[in-house]
Amino acid sequence: MIASVRGQVLALAPDAAVVEVGGVGFSVRATPGTLAGLSVGVETTLHTSLVVREDSLTLYGFAGASERDLFELLQTASGVGPRLAQAALAVHPPDTVRRAIATGDTRTLTQIPGVGKKGAERLVLELKDRVGPVTGEAPAAREYRPQWREQVQQGLIALGWTQKDAASAITRLADDVTEERPDVPALLKQAIRLLGKTR
Repeated sequence: MIASVRGQVLALAPDAAVVEVGGVGFSVRATPGTLAGLSVGVETTLHTSLVVREDSLTLYGFAGASERDLFELLQTASGVGPRLAQAALAVHPPDTVRRAIATGDTRTLTQIPGVGKKGAERLVLELKDRVGPVTGEAPAAREYRPQWREQVQQGLIALGWTQKDAASAITRLADDVTEERPDVPALLKQAIRLLGKTR
């Protein structure tokens, strides 16, 4: 397993970065929060998790080991793949997700695009005893929650749409969003309806 990569950032995209390690450029998928901390031409270290499928090898990168560990733990739950696990970390910091699972806070978990009430209850049931100790106060959601555009984008990608499809739907939704903190699950449903009409 590739546990980490360290090297110069060669390129940045909305959902990935290319990091040069020993003359080889590794494409690393990452959340908007992780990507925001990277700059082209600057050396970085990312904690990574390699997801192996029959037809692909995908490297996911994280700013911290706790994010990577939670990413891998989430995938042990029924129905959770790497994209949904990544979407969880795009919406909440690791401690918030761990705390929500440990305390049965399904409301926080359903803020993750692609996770409904039953899915949240399943996460709690399957992972509650495995998330480890949760310490400290719950962080203010306002400090950590990405903008609605990033949340909807991650949700659509997690559900199988392309980056281009997600960007198109977000552009169409943007004119109608006036609140500072809109209802992201509702926006995701609208985006899915919009994209469904084009399929």
